[in-house]
Amino acid sequence: MKQDTHPDYHFITVVMTDGTSYRTRSTYGKPDATLNLDVDPKTHPAWTGGNQALLDRGGRVSRFNSKYGGFMKK
Repeated sequence: MKQDTHPDYHFITVVMTDGTSYRTRSTYGKPDATLNLDVDPKTHPAWTGGNQALLDRGGRVSRFNSKYGGFMKK
């Protein structure tokens, strides 16, 4: 196996948006570096479910439901 082909795998500190932190191993930065997150699983809608609303633009949802509504269990 070739030498020096893999990046250095070391400990870093990850700081969440609410100020909590934890240590993990990563190839990010230098040993004992700090990674400050702008978005994390506690705050981002992709992980929390968010408040997404389904908009019916031009009746697309209504047309879909009338066409395929019989296939869905109620």
